[in-house]
Amino acid sequence: MLESLLGVIAIVALFIIISKQQSRLGLLERELGALRSLVLSGAVPAPAAKAAEVSTETAEPGVPEALAAAVADVPAKAELAIAAAPDADVAAELPAAANAEAEAGEAGPWGGTQAPSTPEPAPAPARPDIETALGTRWAVWVGGLALAFGGVFLIRYSIESGLFGPGARLTMAALLGLVLVGGGEFIRRTGFRVPIQNGGSAYIPAILTAAGAFTLFGTIYAAHGLYGFIGAGTAFVLLGIVGVATIGAALAHGQPLAGLGLLGAMVTPALIASAAPNFWALFGYLAIVLVATAAVARTRRWSLLMGAAFIGTGLWTLLYLADAPLADFTIILFISAVTLAALALLWLGRRDDMTALDWPSMVPAFFVAVTAMVLFIHPTYAALGGPLRGTILLVGLLAVALYRPAAVSLLFAAGIATVLVYLRNALGGTFELDLPIGGLMVEGLPIEIAGTSLTRIGWLLGLVFAGTGLWSAHRLAATAPWRAAAWAGWGVAVPLVVLTSLWIAYGNPDRDLLRALISAVLVAGFIAGGEWIARAEQPPLQGGPAVSFVLGGAGVALLLALHMGFGSGLTTVLLGLAAVVPALATRQRAYPVLGWLSVGAAVAVLARIAFDPTVVGADRLGMTPVFNWILPGYGIPAIAFGFAAWQLARTTNGRPRLVMEAVAALFSLLTVAMLVRHAMNGGVITSDAPTLAEQAIYTLIALGGGGILVALDMRSPSPVLRYGSLAIGVLSVLSVLGQHFLVLNPLFTDEGTGSIPFFNLLFLAYLLPALAAAALAYYARGKRPKWYSAMLAFVAALLAFAYATLSVRRLFQGDHIGLWAGLGQVETYSYSALWLAMGVGLLVAGVTLKSQVLRIASAALISIAVAKVFLFDMSELEGVLRALSFIGLGAVLIGIGLFYQRLLTRAARS
Repeated sequence: MLESLLGVIAIVALFIIISKQQSRLGLLERELGALRSLVLSGAVPAPAAKAAEVSTETAEPGVPEALAAAVADVPAKAELAIAAAPDADVAAELPAAANAEAEAGEAGPWGGTQAPSTPEPAPAPARPDIETALGTRWAVWVGGLALAFGGVFLIRYSIESGLFGPGARLTMAALLGLVLVGGGEFIRRTGFRVPIQNGGSAYIPAILTAAGAFTLFGTIYAAHGLYGFIGAGTAFVLLGIVGVATIGAALAHGQPLAGLGLLGAMVTPALIASAAPNFWALFGYLAIVLVATAAVARTRRWSLLMGAAFIGTGLWTLLYLADAPLADFTIILFISAVTLAALALLWLGRRDDMTALDWPSMVPAFFVAVTAMVLFIHPTYAALGGPLRGTILLVGLLAVALYRPAAVSLLFAAGIATVLVYLRNALGGTFELDLPIGGLMVEGLPIEIAGTSLTRIGWLLGLVFAGTGLWSAHRLAATAPWRAAAWAGWGVAVPLVVLTSLWIAYGNPDRDLLRALISAVLVAGFIAGGEWIARAEQPPLQGGPAVSFVLGGAGVALLLALHMGFGSGLTTVLLGLAAVVPALATRQRAYPVLGWLSVGAAVAVLARIAFDPTVVGADRLGMTPVFNWILPGYGIPAIAFGFAAWQLARTTNGRPRLVMEAVAALFSLLTVAMLVRHAMNGGVITSDAPTLAEQAIYTLIALGGGGILVALDMRSPSPVLRYGSLAIGVLSVLSVLGQHFLVLNPLFTDEGTGSIPFFNLLFLAYLLPALAAAALAYYARGKRPKWYSAMLAFVAALLAFAYATLSVRRLFQGDHIGLWAGLGQVETYSYSALWLAMGVGLLVAGVTLKSQVLRIASAALISIAVAKVFLFDMSELEGVLRALSFIGLGAVLIGIGLFYQRLLTRAARS
C-alpha cells in the first residue's frame, strides 16, 4: 500500500516538473528573441547600458566584454549564496565572501580600478512556485520518509522470507541507520547548500540524519522489546545516547532534528519496561537530556526546542507524583532544581534583551508551580511534609524571577499557586451565614490536613513575597514601571490572601485582635513601602502603577483590620470615615490612586449595608426613632463622603471626586429614608409591605434631594450633581405615578386615611408632594431643561387634583375611601363642581405665572369635567342635581370664553 502511494506521488511530481520546465523554456525562448531584436536595432536596456558604461570606464582597451557582465553578476551570486545558506550563521559569513569576491573583481587581473557605485535595493524575494516546492522540498521530505520506511520494509522482507535471523536483521538495520547518519554528515561536510531561498526545511543532510536516528531508535527498541537481546538497562542507555547524540547533531543540521532527538529521548523511559524501576536513574537521565537540550537551544536560540524540553520534563514529574506509590521528595526537589537551573543558567544565560518576556520560561513556571500545589494539597504528601517542600519550590521560582528579569512569568506562577493554596485552605469546613433573608449554611471543602504547618508557612511566604516584591518594585520603578507593578502587586496580594485565609480558617470571624494588629502593621508597612517606591520613580513621587498597587494593598489591609478588630456597627462607621484619609492625603501627594481609595471605602460601606441594611443586625437595632444605629451607620458615612468629595475637588479632582459626590448624595437620601422607614414600622426596616405614608416620605425625600443637588450644582458645577438631579426628578415622577396613583392608592387598597380632618394621610401623600414638586419645578426653571420643569409641574397638578378629589370622597365616605363603597349623587355632583373650580384656578395661576403648562393642565381638567358631565352625570344624576351640573358647566365655560376674549383684546391694544 505504502509503496504504491509513494510511486503515485513520484509520478505526479515528475509530470508537474516536466510541464513546468516546458513552460519556462518557452518563456526563455521568447525573452531571448526580444533581446536579439533589441541588439539588432541598437537599443540597449538601462541596466545593460550602465554595466557597459562601467566596463568602459574601468577596463583597459581590449578587455573582453564578458568581464563587465561578470562584475555585474557578483551581487546576484552573493544573493544566491545567501539564500542557499542552511542557517543564520552560514548566511552571515557569505556576504563577507561575496564582498571580497566583488572587490577582487573590481581590481581586475589587469590592475584597473573601478569607482564604487551605490548599490541598488535588492528586489523582494519571489514566492516559490509549485514546481520549486515539489522538486526541492516535497521530494526531499518524501525521500527521507521513504528511506526510513525502507529500513523497516527491509527487515520485514527478511522476516517473511526467512533469509536472516533476528540478530542479522537487527545488525543490518543498525548498519543502515549508521550509513544514513554518516551519509548526512558526509554531504554536509562537502559544502552542501540548499539552492533555493528559504529552503532550510529541505536541507538534505538533516533529513538523512533524522532517518538514520529513526532507524537506530527502532532497532534498539526491537532488540529489547521484541527479541530480548539486550536488557532494560542497556536499552535505556543506548536509546538515551542516540537521543542526546541526535540533539547534539542538530547544531549542524537544524532545529527539526533536535526535536526528533528530544522526542525520542523523552519517550525512551516509556518504551523500556522494568519490574523494579529506578526513579533516580530515570530523573538523572531526564536531567542530562534537559541540560543537553538547554545547551543546544541556548547556542542556536531555539525557543521551540527549549519549551518542548521543559514540557517533557514537567510531564514526567507530574506523572511520577500521580502514579508512584509514594514519591520521593528528594527526587522532586532534584528535578525541579535542575529545571530552574537549566532555565536560569543555560537558556537565559546569553539572552541579549534581559527585560523582554521569555515565553519558554512560562513552561517550567507552570509545571513547578503545579508540583508545589500538589505537595501542598494532596492529603498523603501534606501529611508527610509536602507543604515544606512546596514552599522551597515556590521560593525557588521567586529566586529565578529575581535573578533573570526575563523570567517574570515565574513570579506570576508562584503568586497564583500560593493564592490558590490558601484560598483552598480558607474554604475548608462548613460556613454558617446570617443573611437578612435568614440563615444560610454552606458546606465547604475538606479541612486541610496540614493546617498547623500552613500557618507558619503562610507567615514565611507572606514575608518573602512582601520583601522581594517591594524591593524589586523600588529597584525597577524608574526603568521598568510595569514590571515593578507586577512585583508590587504580588508583594501585597500574597500577604493579604494568606492573612485572610488564616483568619477565616483558624481565627475568630467576629473579632480577632491579634490578626487585626497584624493587618494594621501591614497597613503601615505598605504605606511606607509605597512612599519608598514613589521616591525611586523618575521623576519622583509620581504615584505610578507600582505605587498604586502598594497603596491599594494598604487600603485592603485597613479594611481587614477594621473587620477583624471591631463589631459590625463600628466597622461600617469607621469604613465611612476611612474615605476621608486618602482624600486628605491628596494635600501632600498627587497620587492618582488616592482618590480611588476613597471610592473603594465607599464601595465597601455600600456592600456592608447591602448585606445588612440594619447596620448592626435586626436584634440590636432597637425601636427608638431617629436615635438608633441607622443614624450613625448611614449619616456619618454620608458626611465623610461629602467631605472627601469637597477635598478631592480642591486637589486632584477628576472622576473619583464625581463618584464621591454621587455616593454622598445617595447616602444622604438613604439616611433620611431609612430613619423614616424605621420610625413608621416600629423599628422594622426589612418589611416587604410598605405603606402609602412611608412611600410619601420617600417621595418627599427624593424631591428635596433633587432640589439640594440643583442648588449644589449652581454653586459648584459638576456633571454628577447635574445628571443626579435629573435622575432623581425622573425617578420621583415614576414613583408617584406607580405608587401614589396605582399600587398604594387608598381608593384601591382601602387603607385608613386617619381621623384628623386636615392633617391626615391624604395631606401627607398627595398635598405635600404636590407642593414639593411644584416648588422644585419653579426652582429648576432656567437651571434645568424645560422638559424637566414641565414634567414636575404636571405631576404637581396631578397630585393636587388627586388630593382634592380624594378629600371630597373622604368627606362623604369617612376614614376608608375604597371604591367598593359606591358613589352617591351629591358626591358625584361635587366632583364636577370641584374639577371645574380647580380648572378655573389653574387657568388663573397659569396666566398670572405665565406658565403654559398650568394653562394646558387647566384645559385638560376642564375637558375631563365636561366629559364627566355629559357622559356620567347625565345618566347617573337626577332632578335638580342634573340641572345644576349642566348649568354650572355652562356658566364656567362661558366665563372662560369671556376671560380669554378680554385677554386677547388687551393684548391687541398693547
